[in-house]
Amino acid sequence: MKLLVTGGAGFIGGNFIFYMRKKHPDYDIVALDKLTYAGNLETLAGVMGTPRFKFVRADIADRDAVFKLFREENFDVVVNFAAESHVDRSIENPGLFLSTNILGTQVLMDACREFGAKRFHQVSTDEVYGDLPLDRPDLFFTEKTPICTSSPYSASKAGADLLAQAYHRTFGLPVTISRCSNNYGPYHFPEKLIPLIISRALANESLPVYGTGENVRDWLYVEDHCAAIERILADGRVGEVYNIGGHNERTNLQVVKTILKELGKPESLITFVKDRAGHDMRYAIDPQKMMDELSWRPETTFDEGIRRTVAWYLANEAWWKNIISGEYKDYYEKMYGGR
Repeated sequence: MKLLVTGGAGFIGGNFIFYMRKKHPDYDIVALDKLTYAGNLETLAGVMGTPRFKFVRADIADRDAVFKLFREENFDVVVNFAAESHVDRSIENPGLFLSTNILGTQVLMDACREFGAKRFHQVSTDEVYGDLPLDRPDLFFTEKTPICTSSPYSASKAGADLLAQAYHRTFGLPVTISRCSNNYGPYHFPEKLIPLIISRALANESLPVYGTGENVRDWLYVEDHCAAIERILADGRVGEVYNIGGHNERTNLQVVKTILKELGKPESLITFVKDRAGHDMRYAIDPQKMMDELSWRPETTFDEGIRRTVAWYLANEAWWKNIISGEYKDYYEKMYGGR
């Protein structure tokens, strides 16, 4: 099996590579990443230079580079994690998100068609469904929930999902799509909520929380997400969408307070800031289809996942401090300069 993981130097993509290396040591894995601000080659330091692994720096929207890679490698399966994914950044620069998330996905699928890949898996997000009201805890996103996007980011991911479904119906491309809730765990880029709070709390800095902190998210430990994708690749039905959720709903304020308690830091560090434009109120996924069809279920409770995550950040300060200082951007040159 030869597997292409796009966005492989990112948070979830990197964790997926580690997971698949552990579960399937006989697989050949190629990681492709443009190494934008959120792509960090230091994340892959543990597998760089090892047998059955290769890293390629390229943009998924670069048709020539992608087709050249497919021609050389003849991939069996492609898992597309590559995406611009930060909502605030999408509000500042929507065009970049459309280029990477929609046109980049098109290029990958065109390459899969041209070179006969047996599966293209599109990693999407629950944000394509919009949000749910706070006063209806009985409502959940299912695979039949209509798409109703709130930000340029979620609109770009929804566009990619619809394009993938069209490629399946029109061209017979063997596509699967997963839509996950908020991930957390090791190697999470420090601008995201949980690692941001951890790093700032360790430095005794103020902790910015949007609005009143009542926005609700369903949190999914990243290894549970990786296990779900593995199940979809093995037994998922082509053309289908699968929701992957953690059954761990928490308000943003509850998340922050849980981290502070784990670190032994005071809640006085919390500072409420002006809310994000178009901020979704609640995300909550019903993963019953995954459970029924693929015998998958999330194994990590939120409290346990936070303990593991905090412990990882405490044990790997150099990794996230290099990001905060900007030094991580030099890692590629250290690894490949002069080659």
